[in-house]
Amino acid sequence: MCALGAFRDDEGGFTTVAVAIALLLSMTLVFASASAGWVASRSSEVQRVADAAALAGSNAVAGFTTVAQVLDACVLSMGLAGTVVFGAGLVASCVPGLTSVGVELCATGERILEARRGFARTAAAGLERLEATLPLIVVANSASCVAANSGEGLSYTGCAIPLPTTSASNFSALLADVDDSAMSELSEEMRAASEEAQEARERALDALERGWFADCGSTPYSLYERAGTLAGLAGSQNPYHASADTWGFGVALLRARHYYAARLAAERVEGSSAERLTDAACRRAYYEYALGEVRSGFWVENEDGTVEAGLPRLPRNADETRACELYTQAIWPCTNEGGARVLHAASSCPGARGAASGSASLAQLDSGAVSRCPACEMDVGELGRVAAASTSIENGFEHHWRIIVDASEDYAAAREDWAAAEARTRELAEEGEDAFATALDQLSVGRPTLCPPGAWGCVAVVSRGGGSVVPAELTSSFLSSAELPAGVAVSAATLAPDEATSENNVLSSFFDSLAVSDSALGGALDGVMELWGSLLVGYGSAYGSVADAGGAFLDDLDGVMGGSVGSWLRDRLKGVLRDAGLEPVDMRLRKPVLTNTQDVLDQAGYEQAATIRSFVRGLPSAGSAEEFAQAMGVELVDAVGGSGFTVAEVPIPGTDLTIPLSVDLSGLGRAA
Repeated sequence: MCALGAFRDDEGGFTTVAVAIALLLSMTLVFASASAGWVASRSSEVQRVADAAALAGSNAVAGFTTVAQVLDACVLSMGLAGTVVFGAGLVASCVPGLTSVGVELCATGERILEARRGFARTAAAGLERLEATLPLIVVANSASCVAANSGEGLSYTGCAIPLPTTSASNFSALLADVDDSAMSELSEEMRAASEEAQEARERALDALERGWFADCGSTPYSLYERAGTLAGLAGSQNPYHASADTWGFGVALLRARHYYAARLAAERVEGSSAERLTDAACRRAYYEYALGEVRSGFWVENEDGTVEAGLPRLPRNADETRACELYTQAIWPCTNEGGARVLHAASSCPGARGAASGSASLAQLDSGAVSRCPACEMDVGELGRVAAASTSIENGFEHHWRIIVDASEDYAAAREDWAAAEARTRELAEEGEDAFATALDQLSVGRPTLCPPGAWGCVAVVSRGGGSVVPAELTSSFLSSAELPAGVAVSAATLAPDEATSENNVLSSFFDSLAVSDSALGGALDGVMELWGSLLVGYGSAYGSVADAGGAFLDDLDGVMGGSVGSWLRDRLKGVLRDAGLEPVDMRLRKPVLTNTQDVLDQAGYEQAATIRSFVRGLPSAGSAEEFAQAMGVELVDAVGGSGFTVAEVPIPGTDLTIPLSVDLSGLGRAA
């Protein structure tokens, strides 16, 4: 009772001593709880540091992955751009008049593919060097993060280890070559065939123009004008064509048929003198022969562009008369005069006094089988003068007819050459389609396999040294001093796709940063940069389409008319692009996320407990990132050196410009 009396008074209340002791115990408990809370709080910070270290290590792996994806996109898109530009060059090479454009486009496509080869080699080598350094970067980045969290009396040591620790990537796909030799050879052959077609086309058009000019265009005389004036032809028998666009050689042939029929019908063999009688007889004979010739003449235009030409060439003098049927036809009347058989221009000839003796030819006259009439003096020379007079001067129908016949022969030969050149161009275009498809197949190989160090994840082990004193304000008044014990934490991080980057803004930003426009190219190369940009951004976009981008570039070619070989090839190449089956690549950025340490270790083939114990035992109390890594059994290599590294220089398609793609390593905390 005496002891209790110190705490309770006579009235049953608490004494001053009791209140003081209660207050003391309460304060002691409060400060003890605060001290315990501080210890618990600071003890858990080592886990936070380990988490940060794991994320820092994986962040370096994410950066490498982004660089590799961008370089692969550049290599593939440049290959596609070069092939499409080469294909456009083949299309232009098929079109007469565009061969110079074809040369420029093919040369540009060849330069792009050559630049791609060099770029692919340097990119593959650069990625291999950067990947070899990646374990060091992971360790340095994570160790720097750990060191940055030391302070306020707490010291942390540790780093993140990439798993796998060595590369399992395969960059051979970057080195897959595109053989453009077939397209290059075909482009030269196409240009040669197109130029032949162009030359033949120009000859054909020139011949057509000459024929039309002689038939309808010349003034004051033309075949059309002569037929109207000399034979009185009009309307459908003598049509007029204002240009060669609506005219053909068949028009002139029909006009000649109507003309000679009208002249023959109107010609009468009569005259007041033997000379006039001879002239009339010769004209009638000539018209009758010419009508037969033009009626047997023909002009057929075939679907392949060739023509079957048969415009008759009429004799224009005595020598040419001897070479035709007029010379051998027995159409001239003969009489017996003084015991000799005499040939006359007509039976009404004043010299025909004897008995009729059939008919003979001018060939028989020249051979002496019959004699020449001294009155009409009919012979081959007289007949030849009929054609000579009307052929030699502009107001003669035969003058313009001969020009038309000459032009028709030139036209037929030119169309034959033109059709042959176009047929050869079509054959080469078919081969060009195959070569283009082969080039795309070579680009359709699998993309590089990315499995760099840290691809499975980064495991961080962080230790905190013991002996950290609990703040004196929490212990000095009521408790004895205490120390924070040593601690270790383990964490792991891996890479996960960032859905926020699903629309491929990385490649869009990368292309925008190049800041090169088509104005640097100009001419036929307008659109090359736009093409490359579309293919580059479309590399990883679900909305990007190689067929759409390439087809749009091909459609922008000026001068490729529908129905031509070039138009046919363009449509075929667009079909090849559609059927190429180039699938979009997942270009979402990878971001580091925390994951279960056991999952990462299992993928690497480690047993968790033993591995963690070995990591903890191997952690030095202090040292460089290299020492941490060596303690963890990771071999570090610095294959890049310095604080910056140019992985590759990106060539700008169609130009001699290159833009370095560099990685800044200065902020990785790689101090020894």
